[in-house]
Amino acid sequence: MPIFKEKDYLRVDLDREPDESLWMKCKSCGELVFKRRVRENNNICPSCGEYFFLTSVERIGLLVDEGSFEDIAEPITADDPLGFADRKPYLERIAEAQAKTGLRDAILIGRAAIAGIPVVIGVMDFRFIGGSMGSVVGEQICRAIEAAIAGRRPFVLVSSSGGARLQEGLFSLLQMAKTVAVRARMAEEGLPFISVMTYPTSGGVQASIASLGDVVIAERGALIGFAGRRVIENAMSQELPSDFQSDAFAFEHGAIDRVVGREGMRDELASLLRFFVETG
Repeated sequence: MPIFKEKDYLRVDLDREPDESLWMKCKSCGELVFKRRVRENNNICPSCGEYFFLTSVERIGLLVDEGSFEDIAEPITADDPLGFADRKPYLERIAEAQAKTGLRDAILIGRAAIAGIPVVIGVMDFRFIGGSMGSVVGEQICRAIEAAIAGRRPFVLVSSSGGARLQEGLFSLLQMAKTVAVRARMAEEGLPFISVMTYPTSGGVQASIASLGDVVIAERGALIGFAGRRVIENAMSQELPSDFQSDAFAFEHGAIDRVVGREGMRDELASLLRFFVETG
């Protein structure tokens, strides 16, 4: 039984506006702020500094050179091999997420340049069923890495995910091993992989591909971990530290290499890429 099928629509449009409203309310400070001003400030509240969620299109716009992104995602969408339904059928959830986001699934992949350095980049989108990694996301990550190998380019992955997609069961968990195997091929080729963890990076994504970068960066404010806080506390029958699964906690315990603010992420990636290119 197939786990995904081809579709010939939903190509990414980097100029697409997410909505037409002019103002937005910061959930942290409660201020009404002009949406254009927020976008110009890297989607950071100009009043209190709180980070707003970024869509995959917005994230790509912040990180890559203007006009350099070329969508290379395959025209596939998830099938429903388990016939899964909770409050609604799985295929209905997918159709709703596609209509809401304009994406086929929870990731965009493409060729691009950062500070003039050619890369292949993948960016997850939390709006699409929590950024979960099912068969399509796993396949697109693998094909992105294969494109990086074929073009002798570094690979950059920006994660924003709740983990494996439960509606696909074992097919979803298989993507952990699958992406790790293809990542190993990239290591054998001596090509760099930079992983960027954002809020949140958890579950099967954090436990597999997101943790395997040659350099692993957390965006300031990221949540990084496997299971949820309450699940762990109940399992261990003890209270966890207040900063558990924060960017600072992950850095202190060696799970990541550095923490970078959103406004400095592009420059950080450019610096790392120059290092890899010059020493490679």
